[in-house]
Amino acid sequence: MSAQPPAPRRSVANRLGQETSPYLQQHAHNPVDWFPWGNEALTLARDLDKPIFLSIGYSACHWCHVMEHESFENPEIADLMNRHFINIKVDREERPDLDQIYMAAVQLMTRRGGWPMSVFLTPKLKPFYGGTYWPPVASRGMPGFRDILHGVHDAWTNRRAEVSENAERLTTAIVEDSIPQPDDTPLKPDLIHHAATVACQRADRRYGGFGPAPKFPHSMDLRVLLRAWKRFGDTDALEVVKLTLDQMAAGGIYDQLGGGFHRYSTDERWLAPHFEKMLYDNALLVPVYLEAWQATGNADYLRVVRETLDYVLREMTHPEGGFYSTQDADSEGVEGKFFVWTEAEILQLLGPDDGRVFDVCYDVTVHGNWEETNILNRPKPHAEAAKELGLSEFDLSVRLQNCREKLFAVRSKRIWPGRDEKILAGWNGLMFSAMAQAAQVLDEPKYAVGAERAADFVLSQLQPKPGRLLHVYKDGQAKFNAFSDDYACVIDGLVDVFQATQNVRHLKSALKFAETLRSLFEDVKDGGFFFTSHDHEELIARQKDLQDNATPSGNSMAATALLRLGRLTSRQDLEKTAERTLQLSSSLAKRYPNAAGQMLLALDFWLGPTYEVAIIEGSKPPQAAGSSATSPPPTQLADLLKAVHQKFVPNKVLAIRHASTTDANLPAELSVLKGKPARGGQATAYICQHGTCGMPQTDPVAVQDFLCKTLDRRGHN
Repeated sequence: MSAQPPAPRRSVANRLGQETSPYLQQHAHNPVDWFPWGNEALTLARDLDKPIFLSIGYSACHWCHVMEHESFENPEIADLMNRHFINIKVDREERPDLDQIYMAAVQLMTRRGGWPMSVFLTPKLKPFYGGTYWPPVASRGMPGFRDILHGVHDAWTNRRAEVSENAERLTTAIVEDSIPQPDDTPLKPDLIHHAATVACQRADRRYGGFGPAPKFPHSMDLRVLLRAWKRFGDTDALEVVKLTLDQMAAGGIYDQLGGGFHRYSTDERWLAPHFEKMLYDNALLVPVYLEAWQATGNADYLRVVRETLDYVLREMTHPEGGFYSTQDADSEGVEGKFFVWTEAEILQLLGPDDGRVFDVCYDVTVHGNWEETNILNRPKPHAEAAKELGLSEFDLSVRLQNCREKLFAVRSKRIWPGRDEKILAGWNGLMFSAMAQAAQVLDEPKYAVGAERAADFVLSQLQPKPGRLLHVYKDGQAKFNAFSDDYACVIDGLVDVFQATQNVRHLKSALKFAETLRSLFEDVKDGGFFFTSHDHEELIARQKDLQDNATPSGNSMAATALLRLGRLTSRQDLEKTAERTLQLSSSLAKRYPNAAGQMLLALDFWLGPTYEVAIIEGSKPPQAAGSSATSPPPTQLADLLKAVHQKFVPNKVLAIRHASTTDANLPAELSVLKGKPARGGQATAYICQHGTCGMPQTDPVAVQDFLCKTLDRRGHN
């Protein structure tokens, strides 16, 4: 940290004080004369012929806070910035389009990336020098920010031709890299098999996950491995998934008291996370744990799902239903302070007996396991800990539950980490998708309610007119054109909300958004979707993102969403658009499968077999308890739904017709339900493929057996 004390906070905020982004507001009292991205700053740079210093970050970014404290609160550095540059601060979560373009520039210049991102631009917005975090003075092998400011100003003043040439060269490279070329790699199961092979080769066989520290969850890769197990009988793929999910759920990356996952682990054992919690990480991990339960029957995975979603409903939900973006890593200026414990605190709160039991189970020691404090984690299996303590597993579970409740209550009285209350369309789509999936698998109505409320929030607050989306909502304001990944995630989420609630208005909204996605973002010549719409602000490049990062790429989510929506609504045109997007990404999936996980999930759905499951509610009432009837009770809707959701059958869509609904009053979007009566008054399932249906089934066992047919015999065809 710099020896320079922080400057006193300004009594009057700079221009960022008028912004709704918590990240921008965090910098509103810096002595730096910050601008938000917009016409005022860009015009001033051109008029004054000054270079732009562009700083991009997000509110939960620890090193963003560090650079603010060390440099942007430093009066001497701020003076240099204000004299020589037009300084623009951007929240990457509000403007991922800018983040994509200029991150590409930083990666071309430095071969690495990250946040805070720091880039110098010409007044024409072309990058010529950049990096990530810089300390105020040179240290740890990094140049000092003060020296960089002097150097860039000197280059702009005295070597303008060199700067301009560098900017042109970089911009050309960004434009060339932004548009992938069509590819003819065959769309075959081999791509999934190859991806699983590569992932298993990279897997850490001791602690789970992939590669060395730092370790990220890699949710999409884990779901690809589950499909490889299903399709090819690849038991090794399943073992990698189980080990990873077990180790993460037992580690410090998982909040053992409050539920939910932190961003990533700084070590190989999943012990010490960066403590921020991101909505998207939790949204992407919920389906992995749901599918792993379906594949293995391990009930602990359902516990993780429930605790994670309960955390989101409790701590990350707007009163009107939308989901907030992030929780900060820091509280009281210290990373992780809210989450960690000393042994003395534990013993004081729980007493010597329960304290000893808790310490043994949660790795609590007098010296701590992280910076002289303790990150709660479960290094010992529950059965092993019970044996060591001389307790039954049940008794240990009860005692630990009581201990966790006491500690959680005390923790809740601490000073909380900051929360970024932006509501982002795409991230909300990911989370209400996950919540709706959980509602179906767990048969838990509160998750269906939570998912539907969030979907309704997006539809009411982020839809300025039917079929159009805005990107972000905060403090009563919705703004910025939505991006292709926003549309794709919302469409996919609405498909899941429809399946959980059978409310057809969500399906209708999904179809409207699908038409907008195609009309405003599709590349009709080469396939796939641009990240920005045809009517978006003109930037130095218009990218077509294919590679997954922390979240799925817009193209991979578009392929997923359009395939599922098309199959559910019998819209082959949507499926054809998705197929073109898959083809565009086929080479990426072959060469870099770990960057194409979501696209491989879509490919698995497209390859099939993929089922349209149509369930017709029966008209016979349930048999009364104690009835003497000798015939078996009629099959009920709940029995068939349980059969559909209990096992791992990833490639299916579901529609339900209630007993009072006739063919004449079925919505046009649900032709999959037409002409399918209930058999003998009992709830009946029709399992179809592209509209061709098998025999109607009223036996839940028969339904499950049919859906769970193995794919082993398909091999690599």
